[in-house]
Amino acid sequence: MRSHLLNETTADLYRRSVTEGVDRVAAKLATTERPHTGISVDELAPVINGIDLDKPLADAAAVLDELEDVYLRDAVYFHHPRYLGHLNCPVVIPAVLGEAVLSAVNSSLDTWDQSIGGTLIERRLVDWTAQRIGLGPAADGIFTSGGSQSNFHALLLARDEACRIVMKRARDEGAELTKAELLPKLRIFTSEASHFSVQKSAAMLGLGYEAVISVPVDRNRRMDTAVLALELEECAAEGLFPMAVVATAGTTDFGSIDPLPEIARLTAEHSAWMHVDAAYGCGLLVSPTRRHLLDGIEHADSVTVDYHKSFFQPVSSSAMLVRDRDTLKHATYHADYLNPRRMAEERIPNQVDKSIQTTRRFDALKLWMTLRVMGADGVGSLFDEVVDLAAAGWDLIDADPRFEVVVRPQISTLVFRFLPGREVPADLLDEAQLHARKALFASGEAVVAGTKVDGKQYLKFTLLNPQTTTADIAAVLDLLAAHAEQFLGESLAVHH
Repeated sequence: MRSHLLNETTADLYRRSVTEGVDRVAAKLATTERPHTGISVDELAPVINGIDLDKPLADAAAVLDELEDVYLRDAVYFHHPRYLGHLNCPVVIPAVLGEAVLSAVNSSLDTWDQSIGGTLIERRLVDWTAQRIGLGPAADGIFTSGGSQSNFHALLLARDEACRIVMKRARDEGAELTKAELLPKLRIFTSEASHFSVQKSAAMLGLGYEAVISVPVDRNRRMDTAVLALELEECAAEGLFPMAVVATAGTTDFGSIDPLPEIARLTAEHSAWMHVDAAYGCGLLVSPTRRHLLDGIEHADSVTVDYHKSFFQPVSSSAMLVRDRDTLKHATYHADYLNPRRMAEERIPNQVDKSIQTTRRFDALKLWMTLRVMGADGVGSLFDEVVDLAAAGWDLIDADPRFEVVVRPQISTLVFRFLPGREVPADLLDEAQLHARKALFASGEAVVAGTKVDGKQYLKFTLLNPQTTTADIAAVLDLLAAHAEQFLGESLAVHH
């Protein structure tokens, strides 16, 4: 069994095995004609459940043969131009090369003595990203597993910073206020179109879902700052404390960017933490033409970025940045066996000092490789292409009488709805949207997403592939319309 350990004696086996795996995937990528085979859970589950994991196969080649049947054949391939579903991007080759390197070396980014070089590369990329945002010389941050963790981490810092400030103010006024007394009085403000991780974070932080105040959006699905101003004033009037305002730079459904300069002004006025969830919109940081759409983000106290959305990186690759590195100490704990306090005094850079994870992959290497091969402008120009595509897609759908589209995109999502051109009961029309999406997925011809807008079912294109064309969009619209029409025809015939 030692022959399977990766070391100096097995380097040739490693090279052969990985090369064979890469060859299989390359062949699959070269011959994939649809983003999905259309296989169902009921078809695939018995195959996987029937495998006896206590009886290994002969060698890696046999396992790869088996993998073809249980994974590779039926995987959803995000690189296909008709994958228009969720916020999954095709990945760039330099990042995949980085993935291969980091998996084999297997550095753990928690302490310096496990990640020499890796620690400094991650820190350099954090500084580079903070500079792109404009957070200032005291900025810092940490790579995370994704936007949900980044948002949670930021709100943890915001909570403890709010507690520190309010409790100090109380002491200065001769009163004592405990953290337990203060937590139920903290409030988080975010738009009704923001990511669900804001609510989940509030619950995990001991504040409860009810601590999140949902602010309505305007006709462009951006946070209504006039309502936000009223809500902040009402919070103070009720003796509550505005812990944080979470602005979104690229909402999941609409790609809308909240009015960041006005939100920055209001948070400063009310001494609230400003967090910007730019998990999706962070690609604008490297856009050669659209960086201005993020104006105001430089005023944030913390920012979430997901490189695995708009920087074309493999999952996972995310980061949480802060304006003031001192606030990261709210997540610091010194363990004698890992990062004793003396290491900080000796200026040994242990990343675990500012992370809520301990063991962490060297995911920063993927972004490093990408920037060193392609450059920031190269990545940004790819993102510009999908934003241009979304604008053209909006024109296409808006001119098509079979559909209505909700809002002109700021980034690269399109939310729309099939219209049959005749009177149809509202619940049946909702079912038609759901059926069209499900039938399209089952066919394997394309993948689209769905959501609700004002209580009604809608369809959604998430465009992150520069290879997708308006012809692809038009073809998928035709397929969706055909599925919806067939469903309505059959359903109405049954009702009559």
